[in-house]
Amino acid sequence: MESPNQPEQRRSNMPFESSTRGVSPQDAVTWDLPPLILHPFNERVSPQSLLDNSRAALMLTGLLPTDGSDEETLKSKVLAGRYTELRMLFFLGKDLFRWIDQCVESCSRPPVRGRNPLQPQRLARVLVSETPQPVRDKLIQWGVVDYAAIFRRAIGLHCLFTQPPVAAQLGLEFLSNYHRYTDAVYRTFLESAPEEPPAEPGQYRFQIYASGEYSRLLESEWDASS
Repeated sequence: MESPNQPEQRRSNMPFESSTRGVSPQDAVTWDLPPLILHPFNERVSPQSLLDNSRAALMLTGLLPTDGSDEETLKSKVLAGRYTELRMLFFLGKDLFRWIDQCVESCSRPPVRGRNPLQPQRLARVLVSETPQPVRDKLIQWGVVDYAAIFRRAIGLHCLFTQPPVAAQLGLEFLSNYHRYTDAVYRTFLESAPEEPPAEPGQYRFQIYASGEYSRLLESEWDASS
């Protein structure tokens, strides 16, 4: 995995142009893509509140003994937790689609002769199921082991809403089982474009940063060049 202390190598990706270097027997195009920048979730929700909501779900299923709360109180806590998760996924989806749009726009200039332009669905697969090893390693380093489920649900949710949904506008069925609905929307999103062969290793190259990390990297480069 590349170190953030290698600005020259990172800058080589900044033009965001595609090349035609052969990286597979099928002579696949190699795409140098913009960095994916993920922003923190700034909702004022305490870790203890999130923990309480998770414990309530385990109590309802009998995996933890109850704390004396009645069933309705536990259900209310579970739904509050689901709504917080849903808002987190919504804002993550905004980051993912911002990156997807940047990739589609930047890699269409100039067009690669004889090659189809990048489709949003292809880039979604790169994020979810064909993740480059350096990106996968960094996500796991961050503790995001089940990133594929998180990313696909964030993409599915972004396909449904352009603004964070208000809790009162969501049905209890959707809120309770949003992961199933967003998974289904993600599959529909992929099916809306022609299926493509799986990506070859190294075919899509980009780096992932937390927004604060990326800002510090830029600042260090500016200081070095001044």
